[in-house]
Amino acid sequence: MVMAIFIFVLAGLAEIGGGYLVWLWIRESKPLWCGIVGSIILILYGIIPTLQSFPSFGRVYAAYGGVFIVLAVLWGWLVDRKTPDMFDWLGAAICIVGVSIMLWAPRG
Repeated sequence: MVMAIFIFVLAGLAEIGGGYLVWLWIRESKPLWCGIVGSIILILYGIIPTLQSFPSFGRVYAAYGGVFIVLAVLWGWLVDRKTPDMFDWLGAAICIVGVSIMLWAPRG
């Protein structure tokens, strides 16, 4: 379970970080290297989730989506300095409950 969470967090940071660098390059006129590095990180993001031990692509990516939401809220708070409100936290918590059910519910 710890490895699964680690891989989800690593994938999320790669997706958000890579996307953020591309955003800075295109939307905020940062240097081209930001876009290139961001694109390389996004390629790595595509590879990282394949390291999960879960056998179902759909289940892995659906569960990852919930983790991504939590990471995006945290990124916005820590990097963009946009303080999440109660509804942001509530929505993120609901997503984590959903991820937990999808991945670790007993299945026969």
